[in-house]
Amino acid sequence: MTRTLNLDGIAFGGDYNPEQWPREVWEEDIRLMRQAGVNFITVSVFSWPLLEPEEGHFAFGWLDDVIELLHGAGIAVDLATATATPPAWLIRKYPEILPVTADGTNLEFGSRQAYCFSSPIFSQYALRLTRAMAERYGKHPAVRLWHVSNEYGDHVARCWCDASAVHFRSWLRAKYTTIEALNEAWGTSCWGQHYLDFEAIEPPRESTGPINSTQRLDFERFSSDAMLELFTSEVDVLREVTPDLPVTTNFMSILHDLDYFAFADAEDIVTDDAYPDPADPGAHVDASLNYALMRGAKGGAPWLLLEQSASAVSWREVNVPKAPGVMRLDSYQALAHGADGVMYFQWRAAKFGPEKFHAAILGHRGEASRTFQECSQLGAELRQFGALKGSRVVADVAMLLDWDAKWALAAPDSLPTNRLSWIGQARAWHRATFNLGVTVDLVRAGADWSSYKVLLVPNLYLTTPELADQLEAYAAAGGTVVVGAFSGVVDRNDHVHPGGAPGPLRPLLGVEVDEVWPLPDGDTGHVLMDGVRHEVHTVSEWLDAVDAHTVASYCGGELDGRPAVTVRQHGAGSAWYLSSCLADAGLLTLVRRILGESGVSVRSSAGPELEVVVRRGTEASFTFVLNRSASAVDVSVPAGAAILVGGADAEPGAGRLLELAARGVMVVQHDHADAVSVVAEGAQLQAV
Repeated sequence: MTRTLNLDGIAFGGDYNPEQWPREVWEEDIRLMRQAGVNFITVSVFSWPLLEPEEGHFAFGWLDDVIELLHGAGIAVDLATATATPPAWLIRKYPEILPVTADGTNLEFGSRQAYCFSSPIFSQYALRLTRAMAERYGKHPAVRLWHVSNEYGDHVARCWCDASAVHFRSWLRAKYTTIEALNEAWGTSCWGQHYLDFEAIEPPRESTGPINSTQRLDFERFSSDAMLELFTSEVDVLREVTPDLPVTTNFMSILHDLDYFAFADAEDIVTDDAYPDPADPGAHVDASLNYALMRGAKGGAPWLLLEQSASAVSWREVNVPKAPGVMRLDSYQALAHGADGVMYFQWRAAKFGPEKFHAAILGHRGEASRTFQECSQLGAELRQFGALKGSRVVADVAMLLDWDAKWALAAPDSLPTNRLSWIGQARAWHRATFNLGVTVDLVRAGADWSSYKVLLVPNLYLTTPELADQLEAYAAAGGTVVVGAFSGVVDRNDHVHPGGAPGPLRPLLGVEVDEVWPLPDGDTGHVLMDGVRHEVHTVSEWLDAVDAHTVASYCGGELDGRPAVTVRQHGAGSAWYLSSCLADAGLLTLVRRILGESGVSVRSSAGPELEVVVRRGTEASFTFVLNRSASAVDVSVPAGAAILVGGADAEPGAGRLLELAARGVMVVQHDHADAVSVVAEGAQLQAV
């Protein structure tokens, strides 16, 4: 059953915490929400202690009033199940609910998420509250979306308590069936770790030395699955009581600890909380990669930006505010990358608690606050974006994300280097595509990749034969596969593949790795590519090009003259292998070449300041031009196109050149066959 958000236009609003304010403030809030153009509000995220102040006694009266006020103002509700944090009375009655760290420390009540996700007691009480919420509000016309818990894994992503140990053993029994199969998979003949019974197994707590890497990998898998099990238990109740209402839980961009592909399969709408750092000039580039996951999690479907900050956050060591215009740019970037909603944490700035200095739509100065003025302007602009809803992002390039491989690569104490990570490599590769003006989707193993010309695989340390076969089939059909260093090393049990790396990728790549040569911190090496020296870092490999063409060779050091970058024709496509981590300049050069040879258009000049993204709807396309530079640029708009933002005063007619100011946004609605391009320093930068 397909469940979608029943809301006119683009969702605009944020988290609302009326329980932190006296009732006389609520009426004022509603008036200002309408003034700002708010049409969607999240409520009751952390309200469990007020909704159930005593065990079994529910006090819904205040929430009834809030929902009625919102409904009367024409504002729809994203209703949280309020299970994100248990009340103090529940913790004191059942202290075993509290999470425990790997070294045995009991984490106390006093923050949020003070529970173990494997606790059957917590689950019992959470499901009772979820059912009560569903039965009371499920048919209220204001409620359009269920919001389960909040930011799973934010504070407690792993727990080593006794309840987790019981749950872990149950998970292992279901996976392996026999203790002999577990011993084989875990390689327990190493270091005398052989088990006679599942009851002898504990979670990988702090130990005398390095912990079995397969045990640790299984614990990563289990922990994600256990949190998913808790989530789906609430989802099941909601779908039983309110079968027509969509369900979500808010993601945290590319969180390491949870397999968001599995979570996306269990929900109706993907939502994200995005907090790019205003102090980082490249934060918007990484945000673009995060959003690639949000749409990729459900095969390109639109998603919602459920939280962002109107300016500064409250949890970094230094919380820099967003300069004027940056919040607007960030919001349109999310829309450009497939979001059908722009929301904030939070509506009204708190006056107490850990987030009292976290920016809000309505700042501490009220209507006079800069954030309220900027957000109100955005709210007014978004009213004309109804036709954008449901359209999808156009991309020729995809990047593979596999949580199993990511977790396996993160195991400490068992790898040639602990400095190599999937996210670090993914961001570097994505930075190159971004600077070349190329939009990238994040995709999973087993998905349909046939619409993409290029598939980037920054790292695939853990590789299965099934995934290798899929990569081979993609290349054979005409696709270009690009694989990064230290890939194809181990199988699903974290055992080294026979013959070493790249294991099952060997027929596709045509190379063999004899030995990994990590570079110490701060050290760099060099490769020679087309007569130009380029820096490499972190890791390199003694590589033999058995059935591949050498594109770049190591230059200097012990690997001097050996292959560093190779390419092999495979069927109608090709497979590239990068045996080291190229620094940004060299990676940009190589990616430009690969994309060009694969038929992907790239910018003639590169840089992160300009972003051009296209969303395609049933009737029209929408091109977003985001200018983060300090200078104005000219945008070439096709004849007959409608300028939704950034040039509304321009008369439609013949194709024209319009100026887009520094920190400006332009959104153009046009025919599918037409294109919008940016002219900067004499170069034509077209949406690609």
